[in-house]
Amino acid sequence: MIFDPMWLLYAAPGLLLGLWAQAKVRSAYSRASQIPSRRRLTGADTAHAILEAEGVRDVGVEPTHGFLSDHYHPLEKKLRLSESNYASDSLAAVGVAAHEVGHALQHARGYLPLMMRSALVPLTQIGSWIAQLALLGGLFLMYSAPHLGKTFLFWAILGYAAVFLFTLVTVPVEYNASKRALAVIADRGIVTADEIPEVKRVLDAAALTYVAGLVSALGMLLYAVHLFGRASDD
Repeated sequence: MIFDPMWLLYAAPGLLLGLWAQAKVRSAYSRASQIPSRRRLTGADTAHAILEAEGVRDVGVEPTHGFLSDHYHPLEKKLRLSESNYASDSLAAVGVAAHEVGHALQHARGYLPLMMRSALVPLTQIGSWIAQLALLGGLFLMYSAPHLGKTFLFWAILGYAAVFLFTLVTVPVEYNASKRALAVIADRGIVTADEIPEVKRVLDAAALTYVAGLVSALGMLLYAVHLFGRASDD
């Protein structure tokens, strides 16, 4: 038995929240993309202006391919903005760029949760791979070879626990980056007070996707625990 209907009970909350979050991101981003900032600063201009004002001079800013592929790479100290945000002067581009600079500021100031998240990346990548394989193996074996199935499910629990820990650390990192972004673009006059709500709408929607990731990771962890308990009872 590979498909277990109980999986839906644990997976559905994360899946539904994820779909809703993605819809909110696209809606908020699409709306803010049509509104030019009054100062006409592009995403790249915004990033450079904040980094200079905050005294962070060792971070490069460059364009990258993909839709909303914007990210900060702490090891390379590179802030990469999707091509549309890099060159656009919309409020969406300003907000996204400021958020990514928020991560660069976290790195420069030694923000502990960011350091923890970076340290957890290798463990999470391995854990995710192990969890998926072990879960499938456990489902397949829990009836035909219960003891071996329980062993697989135990490793699935460990793998999903690593993923959950990563998402648990990620949520405050992302919200803090947005908080820093909103504060700095307001304090530095990059946007006006009446533009802030539109930028905040984009950042709040983006942050919700990480909450969805947390709920999804928790659901899979609980599902693995549920299966382990079932295997123990049989």
